[in-house]
Amino acid sequence: MSITVAELLAEPQLGLSLLAGSDGLQQRITWAHTSDLPRLWEWVTGGEIMMTNGLSIPADAAGQVALAEALVAAGASALAIGEKMHAPELTPEFLEACDRLPLPVLNVPYPLPFISIARSVAESSLLEESRRLRQTARIYDLLRLAGPLDEQWQALVHGVAAQLDAELYVVDRRCLDPWHPGGEALPAGLAGQLEPLIAAAPASGKKFQWHHVDGSHVLMMDVPTHDNALLLVLPRSEPHPDAVVLLHAASVLGLELSRTMLALEDQRRLGAEFLAQALEGRYALADLESRLNNFQLPSEKFVIVSVSGLDEGVFATIHAELWRHGLAHVSLRQFNTLHIVLPPECSEDHLRHSLPHGARIGMSRPTGPAGMQRALQESLWALGTAGSTGQTLVRYGDGPSWLGLTSMEEGQAMVQRLLGPILEYERGRQPDLLKTLKTYLNQQRSWQKTAAALFTHRQTVIYRIRKISELTGLDMAETSSLAQLWFALQIHQTMDLQHHAMDRAGNGG
Repeated sequence: MSITVAELLAEPQLGLSLLAGSDGLQQRITWAHTSDLPRLWEWVTGGEIMMTNGLSIPADAAGQVALAEALVAAGASALAIGEKMHAPELTPEFLEACDRLPLPVLNVPYPLPFISIARSVAESSLLEESRRLRQTARIYDLLRLAGPLDEQWQALVHGVAAQLDAELYVVDRRCLDPWHPGGEALPAGLAGQLEPLIAAAPASGKKFQWHHVDGSHVLMMDVPTHDNALLLVLPRSEPHPDAVVLLHAASVLGLELSRTMLALEDQRRLGAEFLAQALEGRYALADLESRLNNFQLPSEKFVIVSVSGLDEGVFATIHAELWRHGLAHVSLRQFNTLHIVLPPECSEDHLRHSLPHGARIGMSRPTGPAGMQRALQESLWALGTAGSTGQTLVRYGDGPSWLGLTSMEEGQAMVQRLLGPILEYERGRQPDLLKTLKTYLNQQRSWQKTAAALFTHRQTVIYRIRKISELTGLDMAETSSLAQLWFALQIHQTMDLQHHAMDRAGNGG
């Protein structure tokens, strides 16, 4: 076992003396660390005796008390101060605080080198090092003996917790929900106490911190390679788990999460392939129902959600966020819009919590396999309503009217009335007219800018706009005509399942 503060004090060759904190003499020392940097506690990982020549110690009483409290909160076992060096006078308030906490404060006689103390701690730790190696090997062996993927996570967490003699939780630092859907949730009281501690920790700051919560120590440390995955360790006994072993435990949990993420990416790819074919109507109803069940989705009722306003890097992570929050789903990205099939009981709050802030969300009515394509049109209509009204989430049929229209059917009628002649004319031809109309309106009706944007001649643009006027019977010089066409274009682009491919594939109808 590692040496205690009392045993270190008893080493006759060191000549150490106790200045304060006698109630902490049985605390064990895992390592000895020297530092004269400010904020001395930031270099504590748990169990160290911190040795300083005094430059780290404030001169005022309040600063000294704050130092003692921060060292104990970080998990330091003792503080050793070099005699006749640079330490200011230790105030009565500081010594009283060290007695209360307790934090043993040792006087290091001049000119004893700190290395002598470190050597005594290291020599006493040789047996502890052998125990640590065996403990680490057992933790890695838990990963080797892993069972089926869907059952492994909590079994692994419990196994590691048993080795550390501690309670373990892996949570999302942003909301303190379990990071893995199979993980245990933090007790509500503990979560409330940890929230301010996590909020106060800078994202780029220290990744290994001990805190005092209700008289007990709690360790917060990042799980390697997984953003926002936070490991919380609540020791059940003394001494606390060794810092090196804890780092290995976090690595083992990170490896298991990486294995899960690889399997999840395969599932995402298969789900996208399935959904693309389903929306094209390539499955018979019985086959469609079977495949939905294979993805743990209810085949009798589901909803389709269309999401826009996502950053490029977010598309690759949303499937993991939905999985982590326990939402069975399949998703398909079509250019800058993500379509997701979800269970009908998925709540708006749950969905907002799982998707990035700022995303626009349109949700269809619950439907069955036969209504999948219509449900996609409904979700796109609702998404268009969300975009035009500034709302975060709109359910089809529940939101406000869009462009004065209350339903998809009204939108289809408007598109057919205004754009139908153009779509019919372009069938089998190069789709220049709709593309030109859209660009012309986006360029504030400038012939020159439209020609430059389309890499064509100005006279060609004039010809196409006149052709649109001829086909629709609208006077393109009239603002009311342009407004109607702009409305129709907005609806057409939202409701056409392939509207994103219009510029490339040439099929605008």
